[in-house]
Amino acid sequence: MAERLRPQSLGEVIGQQHLLGEGMPLRIAFESGQPHSCILWGPPGTGKTTIARLMADAFDAQFITISAVLGGVKDIREAVEQAQIAQGHGRRTIVFVDEVHRFNKSQQDAFLPHVESGLFTFIGATTENPSFEVNSALLSRAAVYVLQPLGEEDLKQIVQRAQAIDAVPPIAEKALDRLIAYADGDARRLLNTLETLAVAATKEKRGEVTDEWLLKVLGERMRRYDKGGEQFYDTISALHKSVRGSDPDATLYWFVRMLDGGVDPRYVARRMIRMAVEDIGLADPRALRLALDAADVYERLGTPEGELALAECLVYLAMAPKSNAVYVAYNEARALVRKDGTRPVPLHLRNAPTKLMKDLNYGRDYRYAHDEEGGFAAGETYFPEGMKPPRFYRPVERGLEIRIAEKLRELRARNDAQGTNP
Repeated sequence: MAERLRPQSLGEVIGQQHLLGEGMPLRIAFESGQPHSCILWGPPGTGKTTIARLMADAFDAQFITISAVLGGVKDIREAVEQAQIAQGHGRRTIVFVDEVHRFNKSQQDAFLPHVESGLFTFIGATTENPSFEVNSALLSRAAVYVLQPLGEEDLKQIVQRAQAIDAVPPIAEKALDRLIAYADGDARRLLNTLETLAVAATKEKRGEVTDEWLLKVLGERMRRYDKGGEQFYDTISALHKSVRGSDPDATLYWFVRMLDGGVDPRYVARRMIRMAVEDIGLADPRALRLALDAADVYERLGTPEGELALAECLVYLAMAPKSNAVYVAYNEARALVRKDGTRPVPLHLRNAPTKLMKDLNYGRDYRYAHDEEGGFAAGETYFPEGMKPPRFYRPVERGLEIRIAEKLRELRARNDAQGTNP
């Protein structure tokens, strides 16, 4: 069915009008008469292969497909040989690499000299963010086009086309809505489902696809969830931002979405620990302990009982006072150390385990804080000599950091009285 309905021209392509509509980037590329290397980035079933095939047809080019899942350097060499033969006959070649992100760096590098020489036009298809998965050298030589999941109306158009060629029987309105939701923006998934329904309807001699029968054939609706892909990271990002935004309801929603999609709860537990130290920090130090305990509970109980402990912790994290002061301070300290020179440790702060070191004044004039009033050596300096003391840590006026800020002001006031203020 997918092949019977595959578009034969740009005008037949459903969706992606932000790229293929009049005056849009890919339409202009087709009409220019000059193919160019590109990366087609988008979810499954959005037309990446179809667009690549249409580009080959538009330029009367030899079309060579390589699957990065199954192929390797041998396939790349064979493609080069075929392109050289075609070039000898005055014909262009388009090499289409499906799931290009699965090729390693050396495999991706193998395309570079041939793309630069113009031997063939390279088109890569990927469901992953090419910024992370495609070599920068190859990426710099290819335009990136972002494809979007198909909308409801787009998917309904596909159903109508299938019905127009009598590939599927009539579908009741409620069943159609469920079918579109089940496809979840993926045309390939929709077409495969339609084919399943068509075979089952023929076998049972059904004249219409009803909602009840659709549920019987499909079973419980399975939601698409790519555990290692872009959607995965978008969803964990939504969970993290919901916690940071102190919205327990949204937090639970995204947590359940992840579980429903098949994520390993241990991954969520690890992210919760990160949330506790990045977004709550010393505003509520108990958050970190609770996150560690929740992860422990899940390890002991497993699914589904242990998931409740994770949910409880997530709600706590969402409602806890927020502070990224330590996170910001740590990053500022790292940035300073990266750009600053390697300053020597002041003599009074150096360790002196040997007589020679003591003779060299290591540790001399160091003031032991525990022997000072209030356990604080007012006026002592702990930075390298000649360095203006930076202030990385700036506690916020929330949670426990309110008291920490008060303590810090008091200590700095005592330093001021001694003529220093780190």
